[in-house]
Amino acid sequence: MSRIVMKFGGTSVADLDRIRNVARRVKREVEAGNEVAVVVSAMSGVTNQLVAYCQQLSPLHDAREYDAVVATGENVTSGLMAIALQEIGVDARSWQGWQIPLRTDDQHGKARIESVDGNLLIQRMQMGEVPVVAGFQGIGPDNRVATLGRGGSDTSAVALAAAVKADRCDIYTDVDGIYTTDPRIVPNARKLPRIAYEEMLELASVGAKVLQTRSVELAMKERVRVQVLSSFADADGGDLPGSLVVDEDEIVEKEIVAGIAYSRDEAKVTVRRVPDRPGIAANIFGPLSEAGINVDMIVQNIAADSTTDMTFTLSRTDLPRAQAVLEAHRDTIGFAEILSDPSVAKISVVGVGMRSHAGVAATMFKTLAAKSINIQVISTSEIKVSVLIGSDYTELAVRALHTAYGLDAA
Repeated sequence: MSRIVMKFGGTSVADLDRIRNVARRVKREVEAGNEVAVVVSAMSGVTNQLVAYCQQLSPLHDAREYDAVVATGENVTSGLMAIALQEIGVDARSWQGWQIPLRTDDQHGKARIESVDGNLLIQRMQMGEVPVVAGFQGIGPDNRVATLGRGGSDTSAVALAAAVKADRCDIYTDVDGIYTTDPRIVPNARKLPRIAYEEMLELASVGAKVLQTRSVELAMKERVRVQVLSSFADADGGDLPGSLVVDEDEIVEKEIVAGIAYSRDEAKVTVRRVPDRPGIAANIFGPLSEAGINVDMIVQNIAADSTTDMTFTLSRTDLPRAQAVLEAHRDTIGFAEILSDPSVAKISVVGVGMRSHAGVAATMFKTLAAKSINIQVISTSEIKVSVLIGSDYTELAVRALHTAYGLDAA
């Protein structure tokens, strides 16, 4: 007998027929003798509609009230799923985040999980009940509902899996696993049977949409084995038909490159002619951090005339706020002007095999040069090389790199 947390995304529960389909899948796990907890997202499109309501009423809406509105999508799904399970003979009960409780910090709209008490859910599962938990939400220190940011149901599921000491956390989505790149761009991309936590974390952080970055961080920290699989296809003969995210030690054959990721949700900002002196980077990035704006690739030019340029990337949606924050601190920073470019994309090559193989970055640069693709910014880590290019070249770059690293399916 195993203890499994099963998470279902919005497309998996998009309508009543799909909810019934998910309920039947859960029932099969229960009948196999497993203890099961379920985490659900809002039905497809519901969260977007709720967000739109808030924005239409007030572009600068109260984050606490925003959370009160958008959390209702998961509440509805969890109740419907419990009803669907009960209807087919499975003992089930819905739970909201505050009832567990799943406690968060006070950053409404993008709260981080601080603790989860799994005792109540464990008791229920041992009694034969299936808890159906509303994902994406918890309770903040002000005793108000707090949401975890878009894609937060993945993080809810992993956190609950850790809290109840689950053998595995199954993330059901509209794809049947983790691929070497987006199959919509490269039709002959390969599904990976296993991928290391670190590789998946890097891929998620640079644009892969399969798992939310924070869910992978948490899985790696708590050593939760995560499986990604489709809710629209039955297992084709194997016990684990999807892709497993596991410790690197569980992967026997390590590829030099595991995958190619891309993100079009990027903007480039250059702060021109800032004083070249100690503390200037803190003056720029400190206020951005306080405003909750994450920056990624950072490049500082060689100083000239006692000034320098600072270039960085950030989410395109954060660009207006970032410009406003920097302008508000113009006197402290002392810059001449701010230049921005929202028409960029980040392309990343990821693989734990990079640690022991030279030439990965050189292959990337040569491949892009051969396609006449200009590189604007470069960033590296131990198992990742990322470049910033014009967004018009995104698909060409992904296809060329996928072939260059031998990732195409035979």
